[in-house]
Amino acid sequence: MQSLPNDNFSDRLAAAVRRCKTPVVVGLDPRWQQLPEPLTSGVETGNRPAMAQAYARFCRAIVDVVASLAPAVKPQAAFFEQLGPSGMNALHEVVDYARRHGLLVILDGKRNDIGSTAEAYADGFLGEGSAWQADALTVSPYLGSDSLQPFVEVAVRRGAGLFVLAKTSNPGGGQFQNLVADGRPLYRHVADEVERLAIATSGESGYGAVGAVVGATYPEQLGELRAAMPHAWLLVPGYGSQGATARDVAGAFDAAGLGAVVNNSRGIIFAHARPEYQHFGVARWQDAVSAATRDMTAQLASETRAGKL
Repeated sequence: MQSLPNDNFSDRLAAAVRRCKTPVVVGLDPRWQQLPEPLTSGVETGNRPAMAQAYARFCRAIVDVVASLAPAVKPQAAFFEQLGPSGMNALHEVVDYARRHGLLVILDGKRNDIGSTAEAYADGFLGEGSAWQADALTVSPYLGSDSLQPFVEVAVRRGAGLFVLAKTSNPGGGQFQNLVADGRPLYRHVADEVERLAIATSGESGYGAVGAVVGATYPEQLGELRAAMPHAWLLVPGYGSQGATARDVAGAFDAAGLGAVVNNSRGIIFAHARPEYQHFGVARWQDAVSAATRDMTAQLASETRAGKL
């Protein structure tokens, strides 16, 4: 393993979480039918270039709100890819805009392949010098450790990070992830590999550049996997719209309130449509985003060790 750069991703993430005093990650999942009406007015559905411009305006406006409130954003590549080349240009614009505003960018692309293809994904997505310049990327482990190694090598070289799918938040995730092999569920075997890689890439924070995706919708397994991967950052989806609460994610954190970042997408970016924030009205949808982000921070501080940040 190469020596780690001074801007080790795990240390940058720890510093950003401490600076903002919250583990909240804001997911950027632009969905056309849910965008605030001022952004879609006059745009014909099917006009992909115009829709992509609206997605970029929407996400930039969210960044303007949360740059001082959260350590990171997580663009979901699928919603941009859905619009073809225009969407991909919009995604690039959003990643660049977020980074220039001091946010870490976790690109949710769930990529992987074998050999030279994995190398190409890693080179294209991760860190300074790449086409996408993402600070971190979500990756699948199910092609084996040799498929992860190219991502690890590039991440270490460029001060970037990885989040490996371990126990996902969707209801059907257990169909394969819970299958038992050698006396343990598959997700525990993935956790062992993540912990090994986290130790090998650890920084001053004690955490490694390789972390895991563990869903908030499975609180018992979340606590189990926190214990199994003490050197790995956990990216925790499932909060809010998928039903998980602050109490459900309590087991994700270490004693100092670090070790996990909790994603909330629809519950924040479309907060103007939630009953508790409808008083802002669609014209003040950014105010609703701010309020929802602050409320999530307060809930996590109240119910978890993130309150120690």
